[in-house]
Amino acid sequence: MAPSTSLLDRIESIPRRELYFFALYRVLIATLLAALVFSPLTPFAGEAHQPLLAKAVTVAYLLISVALLAWGRNERWLQSIVFGSVLVDIVAATLLSHALPGASAGISMSLLFNIAAAALLLPLARSMMLALLASVASIAEYIWQALEGSENLRTLAELAMFVTSYLALAFISYQIGHRTRRTQQLADQRSAEVANLFEVNELIIRRMRTGVLVVDGAGRITLSNEAATALIGDMEDALAGEHISLTSAAPELAKRLQRWRNGWHEEEQPLQLAAEQPEVLPRFARLLADSDLTLVFLDDTSVVSKRAESLTLSTLGRFSASLAHEIRNPLAAINYATQLLEESEQLADTDRRLLQIIHQQCQRTNGIVESVLALARRERANPENLDLAAFVRRFVLEYKQTLSQDTDSLEVVIREPSVPALMDARHLHQVLTALVHNALKYGRIADEPARVRIRVASGEHNAVIDVMDRGPGIPDAIAAQLFRPFYTTSEHGTGLGLYIARELCRANQAQLDYVSVPAGGACFRLTLSTPKTAFTTRPNRPAVT
Repeated sequence: MAPSTSLLDRIESIPRRELYFFALYRVLIATLLAALVFSPLTPFAGEAHQPLLAKAVTVAYLLISVALLAWGRNERWLQSIVFGSVLVDIVAATLLSHALPGASAGISMSLLFNIAAAALLLPLARSMMLALLASVASIAEYIWQALEGSENLRTLAELAMFVTSYLALAFISYQIGHRTRRTQQLADQRSAEVANLFEVNELIIRRMRTGVLVVDGAGRITLSNEAATALIGDMEDALAGEHISLTSAAPELAKRLQRWRNGWHEEEQPLQLAAEQPEVLPRFARLLADSDLTLVFLDDTSVVSKRAESLTLSTLGRFSASLAHEIRNPLAAINYATQLLEESEQLADTDRRLLQIIHQQCQRTNGIVESVLALARRERANPENLDLAAFVRRFVLEYKQTLSQDTDSLEVVIREPSVPALMDARHLHQVLTALVHNALKYGRIADEPARVRIRVASGEHNAVIDVMDRGPGIPDAIAAQLFRPFYTTSEHGTGLGLYIARELCRANQAQLDYVSVPAGGACFRLTLSTPKTAFTTRPNRPAVT
């Protein structure tokens, strides 16, 4: 089926008023014809050739027209109703033209509108069929009058003009209606696309991590997204569409906006718009050149800092990896030369002490180089099903071989026979090594031996490994910086151990956190997913004991 025909066949919603006016026009014509036949206006229609036929057709046509006015707006049967009603018009027009020869021209003229209106609503085939039926009916009526020897016989030229007009007007009206419907369909499609784009844009703006405000010339907030509401606080009214004053919601931001409108340059000093909220850096832009609406962007400085830090670390990682290779060779030579000098018997004690310092710093520098290389060449994680109970017991046995039995202690606490988890075994071994090494090194009080415990437990959706010591603990100010790269409180530390450990955990969809211990000491908690959760359930954190 042709696209135009299928379009017409799938008409779902023709405005009811068009059908109503079409039917109303039919009632009007039928009423005028009845007035010509039954009122003193009859002489204006000329002498009736068959008065009884004129009266009968007029009454029947008026009744049918009224019925179509009441029932003819049913869009479900649109094509059938329009086609059938125009057939009635053609039959009535033909009979009345024969019964009232003096009004035949006017009746044929009124039929042009019916055919044109039908062509606007029907497919081309049905439109041309109605025009052809009207033409055939006009020719048949002409022959009928000729056979009866009527004196009011219309001319062949008039007949030809009406026949041509029916066919031409049906085709032209169909083309107009078809193009109108296509234009309307395209407009509806574009309207739906615009509405969808509006919804998408609104959703994007509302879910942006950057706060967005629209402030009018009077300083009222006309629009805000969720991020701005969270950063400012007390903005439920603005989020619900109610206008509130920016001065009452964020006085400092309102002052800075006013200064910007007065021509001041944007200030780089961040603001804290609400208590317990991160600082933001506001940016301003006019919505339109001739509008008093202003767009206010609130950039979370913590997010910006994290992005900058991420880019810096990425660049630094690539640079450090290449630089580390160049450092290792001369560093090894220095270290080896130091060892050779220490074997000399002619060195003074002060010189020997200096060599020890050189040797220690070489080892420290070599540790930094090894850590950087390990971070740079880290392979993709391959999580596998592990029994943490067996894995940790084996790890403790291997690690104890490097400890002095008379000093430090390393214990394992596992109350369950089996604790399943998902993680790369190599990465888990590296993380545990770093955590236990730190616990043994820093988790001691004065000269007392370090006591470290590794506890393994399973939760409903996760498995947990706690590495705990009984040392002095970690102050809150330092705890907040623990996992930052190159942050260390020791002159011999690299500041990369905990950072690499956390990155390895993230690569395995695991989580490494520091948990403060009320009774003293420190606890690093490693939360792993289990095979049941398949990395989809948020880890549940048990309490520290």
